[in-house]
Formats: sequence, C-alpha cells, structure tokens
Amino acid sequence: MVDRVKAADLARSAGISVQQLRTYVDTGLLPPAERTPAGYRVFTAAHADALAVARELAAGHGWATARTAMAAVHAGDPETALAAVDAGHARLDRERTELAAVREALGAVLDGREPPPAAPRAALRIGEAARAVGVKPPVLRLWEARGLLRPRREPGTGYRVYDRSELHVAQVVALLRKGHHPLAAIEAVLRELRAGGGPDRVLAALDARARDLHRRSLRRLAASAALHGYLGRLGHH
Repeated sequence: MVDRVKAADLARSAGISVQQLRTYVDTGLLPPAERTPAGYRVFTAAHADALAVARELAAGHGWATARTAMAAVHAGDPETALAAVDAGHARLDRERTELAAVREALGAVLDGREPPPAAPRAALRIGEAARAVGVKPPVLRLWEARGLLRPRREPGTGYRVYDRSELHVAQVVALLRKGHHPLAAIEAVLRELRAGGGPDRVLAALDARARDLHRRSLRRLAASAALHGYLGRLGHH
C-alpha cells in the first residue's frame, strides 16, 4: 500500500501552504496526485521526495530552473530537465571565465606595468589626450561610446576634455588593449576601479566574488546530484 502523507504535514515541512502545495502539483513541480472518491488529492512519499528535490534544485539553480526541470521530468521529458540544469552550470562557467579575465586584466595594471601618471595639465582636449595616450582621437571616442571613458565637455565650445584622472584611465585602457584584453573585461576592471576606491579594495571584491562563485558552484552541483538521484528513482537512467 502506498505510504500516504497528509497534505498539511507535507506543506508544513516545506514552510508552504496547502494551497501552494496544490499549485505545485498543477504546475508539474510535483507529480500528479490521485484523488479520493470525495475529490481530495492523495499525497504520498513520492510527493515528499519530489518536493525535497525541487527545493534542492531551487536552492542551487533558482526556482525558474527548478520548475522547468521538475515539470519536464514529470511530463516524461528528462532531456529538457537536463538541458535546464546544464544551462545553469554553463552560466557559472561563463561567470568564472569573466572573473578570471577581469582579474588578469587588473593584474596587468597592477604588476608594475601601469602607465606613468598623466600629464600635469589640468585638462587636455581630445587630440592632445590621444597623443598622450598613443592612439588616434577616434579610438578615444570609441572607448567613450563603450562607456570606458567619461570626458567632460568644455563650457562654451562643447569640446571633450580629459583631466588627469580621466587621462590616466585612458592610459590604463590603452595598456590593456595592447595586452589584447577584451573590451568587456576592461569595462569590468574600470567599473570596479571607479566603484572600489582603489586596487586593494577591487582585489578584495574580486576575491569575495570568487568565494561566492565557489559556494554557488558547489550548491549547484549538489542540486544537480539531487536531480540525478531523482531521475534514477524514476527509472530514467
């Protein structure tokens, strides 16, 4: 005889309402539930198992992925479920690659090859700034269009002018471009430098992000393992 579980007890174990439990069944997050002659849903140990797996998936991959994966499994489509979790791992891989690129680009600035201080003049127009950086003016305009540079406009004329700090940023961009670092990584480095208040704080922020990525990766791995076990119990291996 199938081990029945009271709906109230199952809902309470997950910290949800009975109505939400019913919604989980209706949306496929939980497997279909048989009904009594009076029309009440019959919940079993299989629903408790599915609920535990769904919560594990949500903790590692988020509720959107959990709903997609579990609904696919209960619809007899494990391939879609696996594709959903594969996409989650791929996102972490991209984030890890981007983080490594940012760290490498920042390291190129901080390892002793940082450009010399900008010229002592208060501000340079774009032609002068381009010569100081060693590029053509259109390159500075391109970097500005990408959000890498933020020159101010000269009152009255509207000409772009680069003060010491912005010229230094341009020199950093030039250095990183010579090292063939992609614009996306350079943008991330500059964003961190502008927001972080200094290289040491930026490195600390990157270290914290790496630790968080490591934790999320382990959590996502555990969630995928839970789905793997669930597929096996349903005979999908």
